[in-house]
Amino acid sequence: MRTWTAPALPSLPGPGIAPRLYNTASSRLEHPPIEDERATLYVCGITPYDATHLGHAATYLTFDILLRAWRDAGIETLYAQNITDVDDPLLERATQTGVDWRELADDQIGLYRSDMHRLGMLPPDRFVAVTERIDEISDAVHRLLARGLAYPVATDDAASDDLYFDTRGAERATQWRLGDVAPYDRDLMAILSAERGGDPEREGKRHPLDPLLWRAARAGEPSWPSPLGAGRPGWHVECAVIATDELGPAFTVQGGGTDLIFPHHEYTAAHATALTDTPLAHAYCHVGLLSYEGHKMSKSRGNLVLVSKLLAGGADPSAVRLGLLAHHYRSEWEWFDADLTTATRRLEAWRAGIARETGEPANAVAVLQQLRQSLANDLDTPVMLATLDAALDQGVDDPQLIADAVAALLGVTL
Repeated sequence: MRTWTAPALPSLPGPGIAPRLYNTASSRLEHPPIEDERATLYVCGITPYDATHLGHAATYLTFDILLRAWRDAGIETLYAQNITDVDDPLLERATQTGVDWRELADDQIGLYRSDMHRLGMLPPDRFVAVTERIDEISDAVHRLLARGLAYPVATDDAASDDLYFDTRGAERATQWRLGDVAPYDRDLMAILSAERGGDPEREGKRHPLDPLLWRAARAGEPSWPSPLGAGRPGWHVECAVIATDELGPAFTVQGGGTDLIFPHHEYTAAHATALTDTPLAHAYCHVGLLSYEGHKMSKSRGNLVLVSKLLAGGADPSAVRLGLLAHHYRSEWEWFDADLTTATRRLEAWRAGIARETGEPANAVAVLQQLRQSLANDLDTPVMLATLDAALDQGVDDPQLIADAVAALLGVTL
């Protein structure tokens, strides 16, 4: 699938520092192992409706910053991202609006590309729609079935059975154990499963948390022919197949919002381990959820702040980035309309400061080193911003170096 044009990254003098990252699976800061000087990153993409809101932007900006840190450290990167372009929420929205689901998805994917390009995000090297990989996903489910790690559950409204993943069977047969990614107890897992697309109460399942692998064709829903019977994939197995096909098993980082920790990332790891006999990722990094008007920003609540509307209203893309980067990526926080005003003022102050002549300017090389150290400390962008506030208020002895550093490491244009 077509992606968007990459922004230029200025070269900076001296070596950058490979960052330590907080690994959700281990609950500690770690240096994810990087093999042959190449880091591999998979970030779960959007379901294309109501794109692109600031919650999306905060997530993709986090991993944009990670890619910039790796590249500054001289590490080659390979970045893959999917698009879940067939899923229940998309189909429901298409029905509500009377628009064909393919047309809705295409329109929203185009808007997402535009938003990411205008915000200066580094594009994925591999950008894959689920509908491009139906055969491969069907084959993966068939292999799980053959291995005894999938089983049928009867349906009343389909010609064939749905297929589910056998959680207990996978724990017996593979290295994966429930809870390897998600540090939650089983009661909370059941609650989150019900809230996030699972069906723990469905009759006929062997375990309440067993996730859907293949949904048998229903009337009025899209489906594809398959040896499994006509149908469409479950959510988690889609990412397991796309991620391992594009990056291979045991890639460096799996990323996304904290709402993906369970069940999505837990069961993506389970499926991938069952398919490849190798754990999925070395580290799982998650971005805190963004609130607006007192509640988590979500499509169901309708309290979305859309990037396209901010930009259409005259917001500088660099100011949008600064508004998000003012908060550490793992924190949960609330966006206020005044945040854009604050970020715009900061951007204006930096642009004035870069041209400021002073008798005692800050040493630009030392500032660059401070920025790199903060970036290496779990992508601590708030400290980076504070460092630049102080330096540009004082003035710097090499304005071009600082402008290049801000562009390369933060994606902000001075």
